[in-house]
Amino acid sequence: MIQPAYCRAMARYNRWQNAQLEELLQPLPQAELRLDRGAFFGSILGTLSHLVWADQMWMSRFADSPRPAGGIADSPEVCASFGAWSAERFRVDGQILTWAEEVGHLDLLGELSWASGSTGEVMNRPMGLCVAHMFNHQTHHRGQIHAMMTAAGLRAPVSDLAFMPEP
Repeated sequence: MIQPAYCRAMARYNRWQNAQLEELLQPLPQAELRLDRGAFFGSILGTLSHLVWADQMWMSRFADSPRPAGGIADSPEVCASFGAWSAERFRVDGQILTWAEEVGHLDLLGELSWASGSTGEVMNRPMGLCVAHMFNHQTHHRGQIHAMMTAAGLRAPVSDLAFMPEP
């Protein structure tokens, strides 16, 4: 379904997107970042925190790293501040980049099994589908952040994959 080159490209895209968000959001007061804007995870910071939590969860399944604490309902509070988000995002993006550089064709085959907190069931899905989902999930929620930024009159990041700078 997917190839290691896809994983590397999407890991770079993820880091590029998060770096832009960090630059554009860093000047905002904490209250603006925590303001409930009607998104699924409420605020910009809540959505950013959920993404950190979800990426930690997927990497715990792909790379046998520690699972994050709590569940989906707790995820908007994983990062108590923008500074905490920035530090954890940098760490998790590094983990995703390292994993993507090391993943091989055989690693993307077969099935992944995990106990899903959201469904309450043991899930079995193709590994390639799960990896594609992680990257798609990132894009989905960053799109929500983009919309919140635009609605607030803020400059939003360039999100077109075709415009990602070359390495």
